[in-house]
Amino acid sequence: MPYVLLALGLLIALLAMNAHAPRRGAVLLAPSFLYGWLTIELAPQVLVTWAAATALTATLGGLDGWAGWTGLALTILGMAGITATLLATRRTVVTLRECGAPLDLDPEGAPRYPLAHLFVPPLCLIPRRGVHVRRNVVYRQDGRLRLKLDIYAGDRTSGELRPGLMQIHGGGWVIGDKREQGLPLLNHMAVQGWVGFNVNYRLSPRATWPEHLIDLKHFVAWYREHAEEYGADPDFLCVTGGSAGGHLAAMVALTANEPEFQPGIENVDTTVQGAVPFYGVYNLVDAGPWGRRPMGATPLLERMVVKLPFAENHDAYGKASPVSYLREDAPPFFVVHGDRDSLVPVAEARRFVERLRDVSATPVVYAEMKGAQHAFDVFPSYRTARVIEAVERYLTGLHRQYRQGAPPVVPGEVTQSLEDRSFG
Repeated sequence: MPYVLLALGLLIALLAMNAHAPRRGAVLLAPSFLYGWLTIELAPQVLVTWAAATALTATLGGLDGWAGWTGLALTILGMAGITATLLATRRTVVTLRECGAPLDLDPEGAPRYPLAHLFVPPLCLIPRRGVHVRRNVVYRQDGRLRLKLDIYAGDRTSGELRPGLMQIHGGGWVIGDKREQGLPLLNHMAVQGWVGFNVNYRLSPRATWPEHLIDLKHFVAWYREHAEEYGADPDFLCVTGGSAGGHLAAMVALTANEPEFQPGIENVDTTVQGAVPFYGVYNLVDAGPWGRRPMGATPLLERMVVKLPFAENHDAYGKASPVSYLREDAPPFFVVHGDRDSLVPVAEARRFVERLRDVSATPVVYAEMKGAQHAFDVFPSYRTARVIEAVERYLTGLHRQYRQGAPPVVPGEVTQSLEDRSFG
């Protein structure tokens, strides 16, 4: 038993170290992400499990030798490190500061939602009463191709059309499904009066870029035609997604009406009114935070997604990069990234935001989540609750401006504990 306790101590110490400093080498990248992701976002569960296992092992004689006492010391240190991660998560605070647009005020002039003091219990993020989900609605059919989506909507209290939100799942362009990602956000947005559309698209290796994006453009065309059937405003649509979905969300937002990406529907207006990419990839050509090798030069992109050698096809990878489409009339962006992301380094988001701010005439808000790994919002955690509340406030502010006929001015800067980074 002393050696069992030693093993427990070594394991939790390694988990704590990995959570604070994830590995990015080729061999350790995947396991470092997986264990860091679970440790950080499920920290309360990890602590309770280890405390119970340590207590049981000690009761059964785990402290009868030096190995047991060493294991106990390592367990205490590891649990302290994970507790620090948990406390950083609990300090996540989202505030909206006035910057030229009206805040949501009550009749007495006070903010209706004092976000700095708001706590959204994680349990409220799983399927909720009053949210109706219509599954497997076909939005594109072409021969044997049938692409489907799920629709999330709350009880309709008036005849007014509601804003629409397109959710794009991640999974490295090769895996993933509409049933697996974006659910906390879509449920919350539905309660707040939005209609959410969780959209599937063709996946590689069967699909070759840009077929993924073309499918999503077809959704926008479908939305223009069918939104009113589901109580949504066909003229107002925002887009969000995480990881590969973040990349695709940015592409949808920045390539409006590009004929190359909407063959057969060139005359459809594919403009969206706002974009919220989570931990996305924005530049496949320049090395930047990826080290010596650009993201486009990875086997995943070369062999399974774009299916072209990177060295001879920089133009093709440039056309697949959101950073290639930065423009003055880009829709407002709210970019969210974790500073401990081991799959897509946080510098990827920072440099994208910096370049987009240099070009875009609309607001670009950046939230850097301290202590967060890749895909942190998959779990209905305290951090997720705070982030999706901020996203809802942001998007609702854009919709309010749209209804008032004013230019899109974001209702505030997102800060952190959620920290709005400045550059230079």
